[in-house]
Amino acid sequence: MPAKAVRGPIVAPVYNWTGCYIGGHAGVGWAKRDWSNTANTTAFGDLSPGNGFSQTNSGFVGGGQLGCNYQVNQWVLGIEGTFSGTSIKGDLANGTFGAADDVFSSKINSIATVTGRVGLAFNNWLPYIKGGYAGANVNFSVSDTVGIVGSGSQTSWHNGWTLGGGLEYGLTPNWILGIEYDYISLNSKNYNVAGASAGVYTFDVKPRISQLLARISYKF
Repeated sequence: MPAKAVRGPIVAPVYNWTGCYIGGHAGVGWAKRDWSNTANTTAFGDLSPGNGFSQTNSGFVGGGQLGCNYQVNQWVLGIEGTFSGTSIKGDLANGTFGAADDVFSSKINSIATVTGRVGLAFNNWLPYIKGGYAGANVNFSVSDTVGIVGSGSQTSWHNGWTLGGGLEYGLTPNWILGIEYDYISLNSKNYNVAGASAGVYTFDVKPRISQLLARISYKF
C-alpha cells in the first residue's frame, strides 16, 4: 500500500517589525507655560520684575513621522523623527496688577522630536517606550490698549527633551496603526515684547507639553 504523507502542524506567520516607515499622526495637546517678568523699562505694561502667571491651554496637534525599526527576537529597537503643527494658543488678561487691560498671548506653533524607541513585540502587537530630543517654536506677545498703550511680540525656538510610549498594531505587513502619549519639557527663553522704541519689557517663558496622538504608518 502506498505510504500516506504526514503533515506537520500549521505555524502561523510571525509579524516582522524590521523596516523603515513613514506616516502621519493627529490628536490633542495640552501646554502649560510659566512666564514671569524680568525687566520693564517701558511706559506701558502693569507687570514689574518678579510678577508673572501660568497658562494652560489645549489644541489640535498633527503632523508626520519617519523612522526605522530593527527586530531581534521579541525586542524591537528603533529611531524616529517627527514634526507637528499645533493650534495650542491661549490669551490671558492681567487682572491682578493694573486695570486688566494687558492681554498676554502665547502659542505653540510647531513641535519637532528625534527619539529612540524600545518595544517588545507580541506578534502583531508592539508596546513601546521612547525618549530623546524635543523642540518647539513658540510665540509670546503682549498688548496694552488702555492709557499708555503698546504692544510687542517675539517668536523663539525652545530645546528640551521628551519621554513617552505607545501601542502599535500591524494591520498588514505594511500598514501599522497606533496610539501614543508624549510628555515634552522645554527650556526657558527670554522674550523682549516691547520693541526697541518702547524700551525693554522682558519675560522668561518655560513651556511644557503633553500630547495624545493617533498614528498610521506605512512600512517599506
